[in-house]
Amino acid sequence: MTVGTNSSPRAAGADGTPPLPAAQPGDLPPGAPGVPAQPGPAAGARPAVDPDDLPDGLVIADAAGRVVCFNRAAARLTATDPARALGSRIEQALPLEDLDGRHWWTLTDPYGGLATRRGQPERNLLLPGGREVLVSARYVRTRPTGPLSSLVVSLRGTEARRRTERSHAELIATVAHELRSPLTSVKGFTATLLAKWERFTDDQKRLMLETVDADANRVTRLIAELLDISRIDSGRLEVRRQPVDIATAVGRHVQALTANGQAPERFLVRIGRPLPDLWADPDKIDQVLGNLLENAVRHGEGTVTIDVAPAHTKNEKGTAVTVTDEGPGIPEESMGRVFTRFWRGSKRGGTGLGLYIVKGIVEAHGGTITVGRGPGGGAEFRFTLPVGAPAYLS
Repeated sequence: MTVGTNSSPRAAGADGTPPLPAAQPGDLPPGAPGVPAQPGPAAGARPAVDPDDLPDGLVIADAAGRVVCFNRAAARLTATDPARALGSRIEQALPLEDLDGRHWWTLTDPYGGLATRRGQPERNLLLPGGREVLVSARYVRTRPTGPLSSLVVSLRGTEARRRTERSHAELIATVAHELRSPLTSVKGFTATLLAKWERFTDDQKRLMLETVDADANRVTRLIAELLDISRIDSGRLEVRRQPVDIATAVGRHVQALTANGQAPERFLVRIGRPLPDLWADPDKIDQVLGNLLENAVRHGEGTVTIDVAPAHTKNEKGTAVTVTDEGPGIPEESMGRVFTRFWRGSKRGGTGLGLYIVKGIVEAHGGTITVGRGPGGGAEFRFTLPVGAPAYLS
């Protein structure tokens, strides 16, 4: 394989073994990424993998600790010219320090340390100028406790990890903000009632207690959302399948919205029958329907149309539910972010977590959800759930 690198002859091993032949350009040692330790039974040569095609940085040093491979990704991450790195000592080509400012090669001592070590796990290290990289290393030996024949170092950027950390920080900030308002209200009203109970009329007491109850429910919903996010992210969202009458569930949510002050004529429910039997988690389906309908009422305008109909995919039957409003809709450039965390369609409040949870619940059922533009120009959400009894009832 050809990588266009230069190398220097390898020195004799620390135990007096004869010097190894000079490394050829692109000569990757056994065990390097993309190179098997031994050829397979039907393989006559190593796979033609160019280190410059690898997505991560790859640096390989020979038995003498001199760099014989320095791919493009490593050059990009370290801002180092490969021509200068090739042939130099590994500690000079990669002057790494830990977060406490200690020289990493002195700490790890790959060539002079314990001969039983096989490598170093990934960790955050610093390059000159404070540039942070994720570094892992593998020690390649010709025999289990022999000297190093080569040192393979992998480098990765920290951008993905930083994005994850920012997402977690944003989640914490959002939760703190959303919790502070209702808890302040609960604390204020309960303290006032305890201190001045006799001064208030029964109607005033009822109003304050109803406010406390509503704010407590808000906190409970937020905690439930956080638990759902944790389960979705870890793949532990449980679905307890039972027979679900999706048409009745839709009617129940519409009745709840009208009971809370919405005009009944604002909702149009259309059921396409006969509907196939649907086995799903009723509580989670209620959560999906409630979120989509509340979004349509809060952020949309005009009539909210709910269509429930059979859906047929290539391999199985399903039930499709479509929720459409007549508002301004979602801009085309934002449709790809609708189901991500913290996306908000307007400035009318909310945590921006609801649609992320909706997508997680639908996919946990084996279904799909899409967003588009409805006939009236508003937002259109459509989710499809596979139907049929669970396998243990078949």
